[in-house]
Amino acid sequence: MKNYYSILGVSKGASDDEIKKAYRKLAMQYHPDRNAGDEKAEEKFKEVSEAYAVLSNKKKRSQYDQFGSEGFHQKFSQEDIFRDFDINEILRGFGFAGGNPFQGQERGFGGFGSPFSQGRHQEREPQIPPIKKECVITFEEAALGCQRTISISRNEGIEETNVKIPAGITHGKVLRVQGKGQTSADGNRRGDLHLLINVRSHPLFRREGRDVVVDAEIKLTQAILGATIEVETLEGIKSVKVPPGTQNNTKLKLKGMGIKFSNGVRGDQLVKIIIKIPKVLTQEQIPHIQFLQDTGI
Repeated sequence: MKNYYSILGVSKGASDDEIKKAYRKLAMQYHPDRNAGDEKAEEKFKEVSEAYAVLSNKKKRSQYDQFGSEGFHQKFSQEDIFRDFDINEILRGFGFAGGNPFQGQERGFGGFGSPFSQGRHQEREPQIPPIKKECVITFEEAALGCQRTISISRNEGIEETNVKIPAGITHGKVLRVQGKGQTSADGNRRGDLHLLINVRSHPLFRREGRDVVVDAEIKLTQAILGATIEVETLEGIKSVKVPPGTQNNTKLKLKGMGIKFSNGVRGDQLVKIIIKIPKVLTQEQIPHIQFLQDTGI
């Protein structure tokens, strides 16, 4: 998959200014006006412009860093990538009076029929409406990633296709799978498949951003004196130490055991402590509690 940082020759921690300078240098080098008839230079210019369209946009860059190249391209189409990217203004700012070198095409970079998918002078082909389907997955599958076999009904029949559901995907997200949709009237192109992700609720776990939260009920004495308890995690049952004096609603952290993402980042699991206060005391317990009260506890 495409590594936009490598394409621009910058590090992942590069500043906005470093990314802009790197793109300007490469755009000047590969611009079609300076490489007339050189198809390789033209393709390189398109490639660096796509990288800049993502990395110069804070929201898109954040999502690219979060999901990795593969996960990002499953979520974002080419049209999404170039939405709100004004190549004319950018190139004019770099000293190209003529603006977009592909201006002969309808809607240029931002529209798609752009130069990235078709020839420079070819008219934009009509869009193929996507096939829309719902995909139901478990909480664990959303957190860790999974694969699904999807049956797709097309004009020519039913086809099964394997789709990778990226780790960390959220409920209600539409996963775009390129080239797995309906066939065009001329039979030469395929549209996209849009999968609406439906994540089932879990009886124990809930999600807070990158973290998984689970409630753990403990006794009053365990909260006061400390204890070791067992809790359910995405990877089975784990032991957790409850420090002495733990307060109600305290969240204990199991580092690196939360939501997983395709770029290697992983959240934590938070164990929310719920202290169980007995509603009724036995005749045997009452004097002990009164004694504790008398000692200031």
